[in-house]
Amino acid sequence: MSQVSAALKSRVRRPQLLKKVMSAQDTLKFFKDGQYMGWSGFTGVGYPKMIPIALADHVEKNNLQGKMKFNLFVGASSGAECEDRWAELDMIDRRYPHQVGKNIKKGINEGRIRFADKHLSMFPQDLVYGYYTKDKPDNNKLDVVVVEATAITEDGWIVPGASVGATPELLQMADKIIIEVNTRIPSFEGLHDINMGALPPNRKPYLIMNTEDRIGGTAIPIDLDKVIAVVESNRPDKTGGNSPGDEKSEAIAANLIEFFEEEVKYGRLPTNLLPLQSGIGNIANAVIGGLAKSRFQNVTVFTEVLQDTFLEYFDSEKLKFASATSIRFSPEGFDKFYDNWEKYKDRLLLRSQQVSNSPEVIRRLGCIAMNTPVEFDIYGQANSTLVCGSGMLNGLGGSGDFLRNAKLSVMHTPSTRPSKKDPNGVSCVVPMCSHVDQTEHDLDIYVTEQGLADLRGLCPRDRAQVIIDKCVHPEYKPQLQDYFDMATKKCLAEGRGHEPQILDKVFKMHTNLMENGTMKLDSW
Repeated sequence: MSQVSAALKSRVRRPQLLKKVMSAQDTLKFFKDGQYMGWSGFTGVGYPKMIPIALADHVEKNNLQGKMKFNLFVGASSGAECEDRWAELDMIDRRYPHQVGKNIKKGINEGRIRFADKHLSMFPQDLVYGYYTKDKPDNNKLDVVVVEATAITEDGWIVPGASVGATPELLQMADKIIIEVNTRIPSFEGLHDINMGALPPNRKPYLIMNTEDRIGGTAIPIDLDKVIAVVESNRPDKTGGNSPGDEKSEAIAANLIEFFEEEVKYGRLPTNLLPLQSGIGNIANAVIGGLAKSRFQNVTVFTEVLQDTFLEYFDSEKLKFASATSIRFSPEGFDKFYDNWEKYKDRLLLRSQQVSNSPEVIRRLGCIAMNTPVEFDIYGQANSTLVCGSGMLNGLGGSGDFLRNAKLSVMHTPSTRPSKKDPNGVSCVVPMCSHVDQTEHDLDIYVTEQGLADLRGLCPRDRAQVIIDKCVHPEYKPQLQDYFDMATKKCLAEGRGHEPQILDKVFKMHTNLMENGTMKLDSW
């Protein structure tokens, strides 16, 4: 047993677990090639750091790249110093259900890492169903689950940190458990609402009627006999800064807030709106920043991830309460959060992702969902994951959970993005998405810096015209109008004009981008 620090003793209130304290280096004996491994964490916070880094150091020192590979399961993305370094060292065989990082993306698209994304509400559920371990030869459990805790209760239950994610279900499916207790950051005890996964036909409804409703406990129960090691961690989450807003994102936010004001005016939204879900990135930050300056009061949030702009929203006294599964603040944002713990702690709640992203709850609360696609097409389909139909970015994440079940489903994006040859070389509006994650049946509103297209109640051809008129960049508007007119004329004449497409031309903008560096065509 390693020496136990005073800080660790104060956090581990179950004495028998102190007998299992060891260094990260001493845990290496528990790991071998081919294991199924789970980590806590969600969007780069609350993930284990000491053991993944020790394993990476071991592989690098002993030239075991490609010879010590794991099947890795995490609620969403993890820290770059862990999973992205693992990808660089060829330590990942399979990875589910969401990831972020240059090296892991490269490994996926080069075919070295077998990756599959999944709706984030469904991943923990499917894990407990045994779907990810059904072909495992020895048992249907994850061999080792490594989780970060900020405290361990008298019962031996785990108090997570800045995220919950899929940690409860990962622990349910664990054969062996290793706990990293992070004494570098404060204990988050009291900030969580924990539910465990259940199997049909014994699943019960999540009785959440308001964003602040609690339905679970404050710590994660575990089988103490499965715990094989406790490691003290002294590393913070490496989050980096948030994406700054720009002129386009500010214009998108202004268009969206003006729309909300109109919806309130016509009685389709209450004066405090409805619970908001917001993705991550500069547009999401601009929208939340704009709402903090708007006239809407007593707003609530039911989302996945909170970023720094939500602290500003709290400070404006216009945000009443926020529910999420993760708080991904910048280092400066975390400092502000810790320094003002008493101010913020009773105004937010962290749930497991199976609850934070629950379609049942999202539909009951009538959330307003706002997310950013890779591209969308003139009929209202959206692509959230694949560049030119095949190059994986990060994964679907939770956008589908919210967009299909929200009262208002909003997609916001710049009308164009730069290519290597053209500052407006990529149109985010295309004739047909090169890959579809969100269908036309699930989405209500599209917003770019050019304007807002309200698609509610419109047939496909009417949707197309509104999108071209309101959302398309001026450099692409004539081109897309020409395509739509040509497709409509041809398909109506052939008696198949409900959603007109010309299949030999529909991806010409994509192929021109790959061949010539721009989506601007000389002709169709």
